[in-house]
Amino acid sequence: MFNMQDERPVWAPPASFVEALRAALPEEWELIEVSAPVSGRGDGHGVSEEALHAIRGAEIYFGLGLPRELLLAGLAAPARLRWVHTGAAGVRSLLHPELLNSGVTLTNSAGIHAEPIADTVLGMMLHFARGLDIAVRAQQRREWRSDLYESRDGGVRELAGATLGIIGYGGIGRAVARRAHALGMNVIALRRSAATDDDPIADVRSGDDQLERLLRESDFLVVTVPSTAETRGMIGAPELAAMKPHAVIINVARGDVVGETALIEALRRCTLRGAGLDVFTHEPLAAESPLWDLPNVLITPHVSATSPRYWEREGELILDNLERYLTGRELRNVVDPAAGY
Repeated sequence: MFNMQDERPVWAPPASFVEALRAALPEEWELIEVSAPVSGRGDGHGVSEEALHAIRGAEIYFGLGLPRELLLAGLAAPARLRWVHTGAAGVRSLLHPELLNSGVTLTNSAGIHAEPIADTVLGMMLHFARGLDIAVRAQQRREWRSDLYESRDGGVRELAGATLGIIGYGGIGRAVARRAHALGMNVIALRRSAATDDDPIADVRSGDDQLERLLRESDFLVVTVPSTAETRGMIGAPELAAMKPHAVIINVARGDVVGETALIEALRRCTLRGAGLDVFTHEPLAAESPLWDLPNVLITPHVSATSPRYWEREGELILDNLERYLTGRELRNVVDPAAGY
């Protein structure tokens, strides 16, 4: 069953991919394509009557998220569901007790969004490093303010030689590190498990005692970890206070990883140079949120992954995993329910 007709045109699957998927199936298999739109926002969501009918008896489900109602329909008799794939990277809302107890394999699209998100991170770093936030505000007021750049504490710096700290060293973190290393930055990365070999572009660390050290050393901090019980709220007031006063924090992970109230207070007091935020605790961000008015904040509406090349990568992943499934080989991007990603 194929249920990935995203309501947003840039994310909608091309007809050529659907035909390629159909051609990759053995003759005795049937591909049921759901035409009703769904949404890939966040972890993905949306249930249609067409999808509820199509999933009954399906063995494989390709979708954008997996609402519980849809899962229960797939597990109802005659239940054949064995593999669920989501076109989103986040899976928090998919980890229903019924799924965890079903034996169904869950795969996600982690890494598919790495390249465009890393481009967004680079743009946000340059926005603050080169004072483009200052330029935008002066332009809006039609003011020629070179003096704002020429003071000793003007907030303008070079990326080369600066230290970038990355919390979460998966596909996105590594894509960010490659760009930063190419620009001459010193890269420190924090990951959940110890690295198995030396990394040529980053000083990779692990362990709870390494977070504060990374915060103290970083001129730019990029958060890319998934939202799990372990990571929610991991950056709060104490962690923000440990950062350099000229540091910039960039969150392209999930909004609940960084304490929003503590971040707003730090930005108000200018104990941070700035924040680039693509994700928020509640989305859409409420109109009354103080974040909108803070001059040292750059907001994008959870669009850092947007790219016309999404289906190049997603299509390759789906087709490769389908071949693996049909030949009994290990699938890529299998989700560990205990870890939450």
